[in-house]
Amino acid sequence: MVNLETSYMGLALKSPLIVGSSGLTNSVENIMEIARHGAGAVVLKSLFEEQIKHAASSTIMQNELGNAYPEAEDYIRNYTREKDVDDYLKLVEKSKKAVDIPILASINCVTNTEWTTFARQIEGAGADGLELNIFVMPSDPNREGKQNEAVYFDIVRKILEVVNIPVALKISYYFSSLANTVMKLSWTGVKGIVLFNRFFSPDIDIENLEIKSSNIFSSPSDIAISLRWIAMLSTHVNCDLAASTGVHDGNGLIKELLAGAKAVQIASVLYKKGFGEIEHMTEVLENWMERKNYTRLEDFIGKMSISEAENPASYERVQFMKHFSGIE
Repeated sequence: MVNLETSYMGLALKSPLIVGSSGLTNSVENIMEIARHGAGAVVLKSLFEEQIKHAASSTIMQNELGNAYPEAEDYIRNYTREKDVDDYLKLVEKSKKAVDIPILASINCVTNTEWTTFARQIEGAGADGLELNIFVMPSDPNREGKQNEAVYFDIVRKILEVVNIPVALKISYYFSSLANTVMKLSWTGVKGIVLFNRFFSPDIDIENLEIKSSNIFSSPSDIAISLRWIAMLSTHVNCDLAASTGVHDGNGLIKELLAGAKAVQIASVLYKKGFGEIEHMTEVLENWMERKNYTRLEDFIGKMSISEAENPASYERVQFMKHFSGIE
């Protein structure tokens, strides 16, 4: 028998497979199914700063007395915010009672204000950890890279001041010096960094001249990005790394662990194939470990990281002369 137990963010997991934040993790019923199929942990669907602000603004706009009684604006805004917060806290509480796997709350944030008190409430509701999904698009030509990076550190500092549960960051690869930034973030006191988050991808409807979303789900080819950076960074950071985006089967799970991930998050594959895929991916991992005579994850996690690989340059090579020379 192989042992799939691992530690991520200081939390004991029965399996390295985590169901990531998505619409699938927004109900107690789904979370119970996720646990029943053998996931090691679950990240609840993110609550967005924009979601709270937009809900308050919409309520205010719809209220006929909004203009007549300006003081009503603050009351309505606070009521709407508290209602959203209350619903989320109830999800945390009910999920903790329903399953015996770690429940991680998730906040999609872009500032170090507005939601910090909410983070403390999440801890009080019983969440085992908190994942901060942060993405600052480097699109402002008047902002330097270091200004964008400062946002991440400001958010982390503020959150670590108010909570005692382990905190993870889910970030993108939009950094001018990704390796250096991830390493510095790992020194802040966070217990985990998730590589990488998935965000809205715009497309254009040429008939209706509207902007729409595209590529909602990840594809198996997306694993190449996280696989490379997990392998390159796993031995250089002061916290655990989790892989996300592009893991669609058991082989992908194994690859990310070999690269150095302590845990692997999945979501898109569950939309496409259902929660039963958790068991299938776990079975693939167990069978592979038995064939390779590994009895526990520690026997091979990081075995193919850049520090352990026979040809570490493969992770850093960005051109394809060997493969494409001779192709016109």
